[in-house]
Amino acid sequence: MGKSKQTGNHKNKNIKTLKTKRRKKDLDQIHTDMKPETAAKLLNQEVDYDVTGCAQHYCLHCARYFVDMRSLKEHFKTKVHKKRLKQLREEPYTQAEADRAAGMGSYIPPKMIEVKTQPVEEDMD
Repeated sequence: MGKSKQTGNHKNKNIKTLKTKRRKKDLDQIHTDMKPETAAKLLNQEVDYDVTGCAQHYCLHCARYFVDMRSLKEHFKTKVHKKRLKQLREEPYTQAEADRAAGMGSYIPPKMIEVKTQPVEEDMD
């Protein structure tokens, strides 16, 4: 048959860094970011030249920075953003729910939360 060309494919790469390289925030972390006091800080950040768009155009639900307001508005219309909004409707998983799942209580279905797209300031266009 012959020798496989795929041998030693990840020999010199650090697999752990590959798995965590593009790690995004989990849904429960985004739920904590959506609290009004935290959301106000994230949406009104100081200018940071190390972040995309100088940290001025941030999608709260997807935890992403955008280059300008136009690209942020286009992002709000995409499937990725709408899918994330749908995922965020479900209440975050708690320790009490984990205890009920382990048999220490009766099952209570998770509550649904109303999530809307963040307001956009038009004057920044």
